[in-house]
Amino acid sequence: MPTRRHLLTACAALGAAALPAFAQDRPNPMPEELRKALERSPNAPVLGNPQGDVTLTEFFDYNCPFCRKMVGTVQRLILSDPQLRVVYREWPVFGPGSEFAARASLASLSQGKYWQFHEALMKLKVRAAEPTVMRVAREVGLDEAQLRREMDAKRVSDHIALSFQLADHMGLMGTPAFVAGDEAVFGAMSLKEMRDMVARARKTLGTSAG
Repeated sequence: MPTRRHLLTACAALGAAALPAFAQDRPNPMPEELRKALERSPNAPVLGNPQGDVTLTEFFDYNCPFCRKMVGTVQRLILSDPQLRVVYREWPVFGPGSEFAARASLASLSQGKYWQFHEALMKLKVRAAEPTVMRVAREVGLDEAQLRREMDAKRVSDHIALSFQLADHMGLMGTPAFVAGDEAVFGAMSLKEMRDMVARARKTLGTSAG
């Protein structure tokens, strides 16, 4: 079963002194500094509606079997909610192969094929590691030499470093982890559970689907 938690205590390390009044009225408010880092990082891939009224952030690893299982559910959630904005945070916690996959995936953004590459990596039936990742890269038409050059780019390293920092601050238990509103959920969820989480986030933040 998914594990839920509110984020007030977990976010204390970033401080809440500057919270606006509307957030202080909530029982477990997320510090706005943390929300900005979580939802608005310029080097994080975004799916769904970039101007959506609520953001769902997913922390994932390409070698996490439950992350692979959740790909279709997240896609169905996006298709069913035109006002949902989804941020992907590559969080390679399953070792060197996972980090290689995360770096390659983030590097693919400059070639405009992140989503094709992401989906193909999630469909792997074997462990994501350098040989399998580069095979998938060739299959989706990526320039392998360019990809390798850009894997160590600052934007890639910054994304991964921030994922670890955010996860540490929020006390995330592992992958997949989903964050929306003031709530984090760890583990695989059904489509209904995800919709309910997004609905709670809208209520928390005072937004509404249009």
